[in-house]
Amino acid sequence: MKTPFVTQRIYTRPGKINNTSGDFVCLHCEAFVSVEEALSGVRNRNHCPYCLSSRHLDQFEAGDRLSACKAPMRPVGLTIKQIAKKYAGHRQGELMLVHLCQDCGKVSINRIAADDAAEMILSVLEQSAKLDPTTRDLLARNGVVLLSAAQIDLVRQYLFGINYSLSQEG
Repeated sequence: MKTPFVTQRIYTRPGKINNTSGDFVCLHCEAFVSVEEALSGVRNRNHCPYCLSSRHLDQFEAGDRLSACKAPMRPVGLTIKQIAKKYAGHRQGELMLVHLCQDCGKVSINRIAADDAAEMILSVLEQSAKLDPTTRDLLARNGVVLLSAAQIDLVRQYLFGINYSLSQEG
């Protein structure tokens, strides 16, 4: 029996951006990454779900792919998206990855995708405690408030569900 769901995949060599579907090979771990929205749950996939590394592609807004830099971006931390509501003020939104361009130093905040490796997300949280003061200052100047390792239960709730901490007590 043939399945009606067909996806065109165009493979590229590492470091090349020349496909039409948007699928890519990670610059860091060289894994093939599909940008299929049905897999990732995000419209503009820009990081590897296995190692969470990214590439500096967007200049002004997510998905514009206008950056001339094209350098690798490493995940340096996690933050919570702040949402401004017209009548309700600010409230906390979704868990986000913070990336830092290895060439030009641009800071980028990206949605965590449904297929991102949870253990890698937790590792990024742990590693962010070791960031040097210069990087922390750069993030602060860009308005990024990193989550601390002490907030691991909050991160686990975002990743595994609101009742995660309750299931671990029993």
